[in-house]
Amino acid sequence: MQMIAHYSIRNYADFKSAFDADAEDRGNNGLSLLQLWREDDRSAWALFNVGNPTAARNYLDGAAGVFNAQGGVTATSFHFVETA
Repeated sequence: MQMIAHYSIRNYADFKSAFDADAEDRGNNGLSLLQLWREDDRSAWALFNVGNPTAARNYLDGAAGVFNAQGGVTATSFHFVETA
């Protein structure tokens, strides 16, 4: 299973710094980064491998809020997908 994430952000530099600092927490909650894309200074996309869907969803519903605040994230959307 994989997850595609979209982040609306205040600025990319702050987001990227917080995103990198949050890697261990994401990893401890079943998310492994496969790719990060910068659309522009206000938008980023990420593709994650999901090793533990329950832990990943719990992280997104709770602890990810700290990252969002630190990274200037103003909105998010997450899509859990599987290869068809």
